[in-house]
Amino acid sequence: MLIAQILAVLIFVVMFLLIVIDKIERQYITLACGLLTLILVFGAAMHSVPAILETLNVRGIFTPGFWYAAGQAEESSSGINWATIIFIAGMMVMVEGMAKAGFFRWLCMRLAKLVHYKTIPLFITFMVMSAILAMFIDSITVILFLAAVTVELAKLLRFDPVPMILSEVFCANLGGSATMCGDPPNIIVGTSLGLSFADFLTNTGLIAGIGLILVVAYFFLVYHKELAAGGEEIDFSAIPDPSEAITNKRDFIISCIIFGCAVAMLVTHAQTGLTVAFIGLVIAIVTLAASGKYALELLKKVDYKTLLFFIGLFMVVGGLEQTGILELIAGFIGKISGGNIKTMVAIIIWISAIASAFVDNIPFAATMVPVIKNLAATQGVDLQVLAWTLSMGTDIGGSATPIGASANVVGTSVAAKNGYPIGWGKYCKTVAPATIIVVAVSMLIIFVRYC
Repeated sequence: MLIAQILAVLIFVVMFLLIVIDKIERQYITLACGLLTLILVFGAAMHSVPAILETLNVRGIFTPGFWYAAGQAEESSSGINWATIIFIAGMMVMVEGMAKAGFFRWLCMRLAKLVHYKTIPLFITFMVMSAILAMFIDSITVILFLAAVTVELAKLLRFDPVPMILSEVFCANLGGSATMCGDPPNIIVGTSLGLSFADFLTNTGLIAGIGLILVVAYFFLVYHKELAAGGEEIDFSAIPDPSEAITNKRDFIISCIIFGCAVAMLVTHAQTGLTVAFIGLVIAIVTLAASGKYALELLKKVDYKTLLFFIGLFMVVGGLEQTGILELIAGFIGKISGGNIKTMVAIIIWISAIASAFVDNIPFAATMVPVIKNLAATQGVDLQVLAWTLSMGTDIGGSATPIGASANVVGTSVAAKNGYPIGWGKYCKTVAPATIIVVAVSMLIIFVRYC
């Protein structure tokens, strides 16, 4: 078993280093490391076919509980979490359909018109909108459209878009922490531990809501003078009407209805027993059916690279779990904390935040889920408290640097392409303090509410 443990850790470390170096596309890295885990760890070292089957976890897809949980946990956290894969794929299809109909651009332009294109109200409105949209839609998509519209409005209204883009990025990551479907780490935590949309909304959602109020006030204090300097001598006739963003009225209405139904199913899935895998599949099928001749086009736009990245990642983490490495990590945290839940919360939230600032928070979250399960079992602490701690640490910590989360990379890239480069200094000067504030406040709220 020792050889298997050494190989599992070595493969995991190599995978992480290659992801950080970012010279090879990350889906190739995780898939290759996943195959090495199956062959070297489970095959050569352990000679265990059951370990391979449990990690691949394909049999779970064909069980009724995978699609209809009826209040039970949707899927074991061991191995490939197919519920996460299917749900993310379904949401990707839905979002592509909404984007094609012009939904996001219309929403941005409509809200800008409602605040009469005034810079400060626009700044605050877009922050709040970024957070709300990211509660239900992938933060990458939210920032892709928000940043593009922000740059367009900045040129028309003559203000610097960088402060607004940075605040939108942070709020997207914060909003994503509020719900189960907001950020990939939350989807992993939720599907692995059998938590519902309502569980997240009433726990991490409350923390994110308080954090949003603080963050809006913080960014306003930092940037209000800079933004107030813009907006003079505006030619309002040059600003396009929001209705021009709608490419097809029928498709626009249908995409809004599908989105509304998706939200309704997610909010009530604990009561209906429908799993997120079932919801994701239904969303995809309905969106494709409504798209008609454009269905193939939507399927081509799905980010298959991310889905493959997840599959490889879960295999590598399965290697750590099957060899008992994650139990050792949990035992180490339990020993350091002395069984004190406040110390555990502090360790998990700050390690999660710091790690997520420099490496992808998805593999970190996938690695830590079995760790917190072991901690809860061995130390007798509430698993849900550790789940909320892990979610807030990974989701918010990723905001601290330009590479910490995918939304950060997208936002800074859009700005750079339009002639507004954002270096590490400019980014971290205002966003890193905001991250520290929200992580600290999150920890205090968890202390007060649960410990």
